[in-house]
Amino acid sequence: MKDILKRTVRHHLALVGLIILVPMFFCAVFAPVISPHDPIEPDIKNVLSAPSFSHPFGTDTLGRDVFSRVLYGTRISLLVGFVSVGIAILIGLILGAISGYFGGMVDEVIMRFVDLMMCFPTFFLILAVIAILEPSIWNIMIVIGLTSWMGTARLVRAEILSIKSKEYVMAAKAQGFNSLRIIFRHVLPNAVTPVYVVATLGIGGAILTESALSFLGIGVQPPTPSWGNILTQAKDNIEVAWWLSLYPGLAIFVTVMGYNLLGEGLRDVFDPRRKGA
Repeated sequence: MKDILKRTVRHHLALVGLIILVPMFFCAVFAPVISPHDPIEPDIKNVLSAPSFSHPFGTDTLGRDVFSRVLYGTRISLLVGFVSVGIAILIGLILGAISGYFGGMVDEVIMRFVDLMMCFPTFFLILAVIAILEPSIWNIMIVIGLTSWMGTARLVRAEILSIKSKEYVMAAKAQGFNSLRIIFRHVLPNAVTPVYVVATLGIGGAILTESALSFLGIGVQPPTPSWGNILTQAKDNIEVAWWLSLYPGLAIFVTVMGYNLLGEGLRDVFDPRRKGA
């Protein structure tokens, strides 16, 4: 583990990703301390005020401080990213492991179900489900997780297929261990390394999805601040309040780029053919 951490820090892409993401985590955790204003409390006297010393990112159509709302939006975005990807990874690990280990008809059924799920455009499937459910952050996280596990399942299945014929797995079978114990104690721990890369890249995708849903009005609901619903106000005031689109849009771009860079760096770190990365 220490070797992996050292290689990650030495890798240029991964290091840049970490440099971007660590302040984001800091802002999310300490938003109540850093925030100069209440992100929900309106101030009619400062409606659509340009960036200034007291309001570094300006104010919105209700006079709320955009800087404070972007800070609190960091919490929402990271929460959605981690929880939804956690759900997707859990489902993908379980189904991929069962499919790869047992093979035969079990493998056929699970993989055909994966193929069926991948036929649907993911974003439109999420839109359809969210439109039926009550818009809430928890529904968003669950729906994104339930529609994003297919790639993980296929990846884990491929890893399991190459691992299940190893000597230590054969030895576990010879000792009479049951299949679940072999899968979760001997096979799966040796197949999760590529999943770290998928999870890191998936968080960036989940943040984009949440922002898009909130922008369309079926994601995180006002007055709770999220980067997407701040941009909803921006589209109606783009000519007179450029700051409403610049700062939340920049936050989305920088955060997603940070996760993508970290994911690409981890891919090189975990790839045994690129030891010099």
